[in-house]
Amino acid sequence: MHIALRPTELIGSMEAGSLCHEFETDLPAADVWEVYGGLLLGQLVPQLLPHVLPKVEHLEGDGGVGTALLVYFPPGAPGPGTHKEVFTKIDNENYIKEATVVEGGFLDLGFKKFMFRLEIIAKEEKASLIRSSIEYEVDDEHKSNASLVSTGALAAIAEAITKYIKEEKSSNKQAAD
Repeated sequence: MHIALRPTELIGSMEAGSLCHEFETDLPAADVWEVYGGLLLGQLVPQLLPHVLPKVEHLEGDGGVGTALLVYFPPGAPGPGTHKEVFTKIDNENYIKEATVVEGGFLDLGFKKFMFRLEIIAKEEKASLIRSSIEYEVDDEHKSNASLVSTGALAAIAEAITKYIKEEKSSNKQAAD
């Protein structure tokens, strides 16, 4: 596991920053992308990690660019209880998905931009890296809220999804035997 923090930069009266978490798996990138690349991720996370994201509501779209989700956070979590995110990039060749928060969440805390980037990077034939990044811009008045930004949920999701895929492959293999 690797976490990288990029120093924040001042942009006019705004501060920009990014955080990155990397999780190595012994799964082929294509297998991981099957979950991360569309709507399945939002369906699985509340089942696997209800304490991290108790509910993800599919508002519109087919899993491609323009798909909108309403994401619920657990009671007691810092900040607003929900955010609406829209998929802004889906690259099925390079296994990259980007989603931008368009309503609620960190936007209600003075952030002007809050975006997730999920990349599945093939390492070897049966190994890959899940790189989960957050990029944000926050106005000067609310820059102390940048300390609330964390890749903790993305790290937990990467670990849980990897475990889920392995269990599914194992049960499918047993069913075939």
